[in-house]
Formats: sequence, structure tokens, C-alpha cells
Amino acid sequence: MTVNLTPTQILAAVGVVAVLVWVWRASARRAKATANAARAGARLLSLTGRVLLMAGAIVGVQWVVITHRGDVVVLLVVLGLPALFAAYTLTKALTITTHDGPRGRGDRR
Repeated sequence: MTVNLTPTQILAAVGVVAVLVWVWRASARRAKATANAARAGARLLSLTGRVLLMAGAIVGVQWVVITHRGDVVVLLVVLGLPALFAAYTLTKALTITTHDGPRGRGDRR
């Protein structure tokens, strides 16, 4: 049995295979992008939950110390320590830093 294909038929078959490979790769890329977006959303939700939980714990301890007036030093520590951590975090987040990339061969220092 002999298969006789014209050059047009061979070219059409190669084109169909190329289109199928292209569609397969595009769908794989789209699926990967969707999975990455879902993971990023889950991380954000997890981070938000942890932040809210820690904020609630800090506010609860502060509320207990403020309502049961005791030592002034304890009050200052309970109010000041979270403020220091928050100030450090905000200062670090809002400080503009530059990144000097790798220098080329002809760049001057």
C-alpha cells in the first residue's frame, strides 16, 4: 500500500500540527497563569487573616492593661512596644531606596 501525498497536503498537515501545538502551549500558559493568580490570592488572604489576628491580640492586651490600671511602666510598655514595631515597619516600607544594578565593563565608578 502506497501513500501518495501532494506537497499541498503535506504542507496542510504540517500547518494543522503547528496550530495544535500552538493552541496546546497557549492553554498550558493560561492554566499556569490562573494557578499563579489563585495562589497569590490565597497568600494575600492568609496574610490578611494573620495581620487581623495579631492586631486583635495586641488590642486585647492593651485593653486589659488600660482597664485594669496598674503600673505606669507596664502601661507604657504595652502601648509603646507595638508602636515601635509599627513605626519601624512603616518607615522601612515608605523609605525610598535605590538599587544600583551590575555595572558594565565600561562604566565608571
